[in-house]
Amino acid sequence: MKLRSLLVAGVGAVGLAAVGNRLTGRRVDELEPALSGDQRTYRWRGMDVAYTEAGDPESPDLLLLHGVNAAASSQEFAEVFDDLAEHYHVIAPDLPGFGLSDRPPLLYSGSLYTAFVTDFARDVTEDATCVASSLSAAYAVEAAGEDVFSRLVLVCPTAETMSEARPLVRSLVRTPLVGTALYNLIASKPSIRYFSADHSYYDTDEMSPEEIEYLWETSHQPGARFAPASFIGGFLDRPMDLGEELSELDIPVTLVWGREADVTPLAEGRDLADGANAKLVVIDRARLLPHAEHPQQFVEILEEELPLAEDD
Repeated sequence: MKLRSLLVAGVGAVGLAAVGNRLTGRRVDELEPALSGDQRTYRWRGMDVAYTEAGDPESPDLLLLHGVNAAASSQEFAEVFDDLAEHYHVIAPDLPGFGLSDRPPLLYSGSLYTAFVTDFARDVTEDATCVASSLSAAYAVEAAGEDVFSRLVLVCPTAETMSEARPLVRSLVRTPLVGTALYNLIASKPSIRYFSADHSYYDTDEMSPEEIEYLWETSHQPGARFAPASFIGGFLDRPMDLGEELSELDIPVTLVWGREADVTPLAEGRDLADGANAKLVVIDRARLLPHAEHPQQFVEILEEELPLAEDD
């Protein structure tokens, strides 16, 4: 009798998951570009990678790389993009598996993203300054070793988000039924608000309802769970000593840190800056996304740090 009850409960749970997944899918609209500018496509390893380009092509190239999470996209730079385009030739891709880029069911990895950043920078930019956020900073540091950047500006950089790779977690999230249901919970609006308040924003009142809606929309596009599955499973981390790699670069490096960041505490920023002889700039009342919370201050920092920038 107990076995029968368990089976009935299991069938019921699967049925509810299927209904929930179907209802969620019906609510999702086609994703619109998050940034104003020319919408372009870069063909890479059989994928169409979307990117937005703005500013005078004769101005210095500035490549913006968003961080990695379930709702990641170039929308992360929405508050600074237009202002930066007044002085720079700004290029902001959606990493493969995110945003408007293709999201095939690959086993995404940190090495894949490093290869993408290297190829994209070499093919699309010239002597660019790269602004990279969180885990994407590790990809930018590795790409910089291939001489594709003239300068790095790293926002709360890290090379490790999980203590170890968890293949079972990745496999579970990739499954069609249970994995989709689990992912829909992780990428729900309450979850987005929770994680934003927990480590991304110092003051979530700075987040508009439109931003929450966009984060939800981008995290529920077809194929959206595959790249985050690798992220949650720890497969997007890089096996590197970030401080040592930075110290070996022969280009200027600026670290920008939110004073209240706790996932990557400011103490780590001080250690990185000391070890790599890099400049550390701290923004108060900010966590992992100081460029989103304090866009004007962030733009001013870039204009001070980048000597190639010129007034109109």
